[in-house]
Amino acid sequence: MLVYASRLIGTPVISVQAAGEIAVISDIFVDPDGFKIIAFRVIGATPSRTQDILPVKSIREFSISGIVIDSADELVEPSDVIAIQKVIDLHFFLPGLKVETRRGTKLGRVLDFTVTDNDFYVQQIIVKRPLVKSFLDPELTIPRSEIVELTDYKIIVKDEEKTIRARAEKEDFIPNFVNPFRTTAHAKEKNN
Repeated sequence: MLVYASRLIGTPVISVQAAGEIAVISDIFVDPDGFKIIAFRVIGATPSRTQDILPVKSIREFSISGIVIDSADELVEPSDVIAIQKVIDLHFFLPGLKVETRRGTKLGRVLDFTVTDNDFYVQQIIVKRPLVKSFLDPELTIPRSEIVELTDYKIIVKDEEKTIRARAEKEDFIPNFVNPFRTTAHAKEKNN
């Protein structure tokens, strides 16, 4: 199942051992190399520590109630896991990144992204369009397969023209209006 990353913020973390909620997700860390969520920052778990990190590997299940883990022992400090600390030090955040085509056409900025609930790989990015283009299409959903390059400042995708053409070929346009100036067989019958 695909889940919006923005909806993960505020999700309860439920411990099987405690039989209830022990924390709430406050931040998401995406590894730009694997293009997946590798950890979450949680708040409310242990008052003695200011930063608790929940590695994705520690998640037992993602359910309607929240994210289920075995116990509070699954939560670590950022410095405990070197790979997570490296990603945190990158200060890489998907929302707000510019999105462009290979040719340099600006498509907008990342507004949100979707991930799969079993492995937390980023599957789609939701792009907020620039003002001029937003009149026709306020948001653009770009699948992972269209992404060519990921940098610190922008995401480069395949050319927009090819994507639009492919989308247009898949959709059969059926107008939902009647042209009063076009005479049809039905209109001729009414007039006779």
